[in-house]
Amino acid sequence: ERNEEEKKAEETELFTKYYTEWRSGVETDESYKTIPRFYYKLPAEDEVLLQKLREESRAVFLQRKSRELLDNEELQNLWFLLDKHQVPPVSGDEAMINYEAFLQVGEKAGPKCRNFFTARVYSKLLHNDPYGRISIMQFFNYVMRKVWLHQTRIGLSLYDVAGQGYLRESDLENYILELIPTLPQLDGLEKSFYSFYVCTAVRKFFFFLDPLRTGKIKIQDILACSFLDDLLELRDEELSKESQESNWFSAPSALRVYGQYLNLDKDHNGMLSKEELSRYGTATLTSVFLDRVFQECLTYDGEMDYKTYLDFVLALENRKEPAALQYIFKLLDMENLGYLNVFSLNFFFRAIQEQMKLHGQEPVFFQDVKDEIFDMVKPKDPYKITLQDLVNSCQGDTVVSILIDLNGFWTYENREMLVANDDSSNTVDLDET
Repeated sequence: ERNEEEKKAEETELFTKYYTEWRSGVETDESYKTIPRFYYKLPAEDEVLLQKLREESRAVFLQRKSRELLDNEELQNLWFLLDKHQVPPVSGDEAMINYEAFLQVGEKAGPKCRNFFTARVYSKLLHNDPYGRISIMQFFNYVMRKVWLHQTRIGLSLYDVAGQGYLRESDLENYILELIPTLPQLDGLEKSFYSFYVCTAVRKFFFFLDPLRTGKIKIQDILACSFLDDLLELRDEELSKESQESNWFSAPSALRVYGQYLNLDKDHNGMLSKEELSRYGTATLTSVFLDRVFQECLTYDGEMDYKTYLDFVLALENRKEPAALQYIFKLLDMENLGYLNVFSLNFFFRAIQEQMKLHGQEPVFFQDVKDEIFDMVKPKDPYKITLQDLVNSCQGDTVVSILIDLNGFWTYENREMLVANDDSSNTVDLDET
């Protein structure tokens, strides 16, 4: 072992060496040069060549990703292999396969299928089969769904002009406009209506997926929600009438919404005034609530355009949804406090009481309604109702209907009678049968 003096001498020597190199500007440690680059600055607007290079490289990348996906012929081959390797006995009507045969199919299916034939995927699809097998049909549907998601992601990414993983409103408009000819259920639409249809379709995506109104939506969020499924459901030429009516993106639904807008527009100037909007639905929305709509929402010379009207319709037709409750809550929160107190509840309910008087009904006392609202919501603070309280209570749609719509309040007040009438009508139907 070295003594203290030797250690001290070595330390001094090393210090002198490194200090001299540093003072002379000689770099000996070049490890920083091996760190991979993780940030690439986006080209500026005037750097046209760099922008073009970036667009082309993204297109090539997406094409390569597209080629990595299974095509129709390869999917048919996969189904043939799965069917050939099914393991008896049949469970109900479904052909089954065990893990050993599953791995054999994976080896024969080719490199593109490698990611599907894993223990993780098998365990996800394993349920209650006594032989430890999985359904061939469920596995094949899983593969089909994954392939479809990747194809759709690539398709949406082609419209991502910024290349940042999100779509702006104009990007999504272009996507849907070019999608229309591929949807048989929209064959009857006149080309003059395309712009209104696209606006109607795009608004649903942005109303629910862009609550902060940033003007862009993540492609990942579009794929995660069910809206794209609803839109692509229009490829089915035999879609039932009920499905079309309940699908926001169908031709009958889009024509219904636009037709309502035209019917409300009595002066035919393409915009809606407060008086025109007051006839929306059953014409029982309170004037106080409509005042708040025109105060908070984007208007042009005090009138509402079609895009703003679509947000209004989406909020009122989907009152159970958090995004719709957020829209209405903002209108009810007059002082922008972030909560509703007794004063704000009373302010809006007074308009309901006035409407009841006009219709010759005996007004209900606010105190009773207030107690019922707080009992329904059960807010964390007994004197304040936040948006989160409304969402958590699952009674938000009932609460806002009580405050803004006479018809909604009447339905709530007479709920027991309405249920009794439904029961009696069902009883009559049963007796008749």
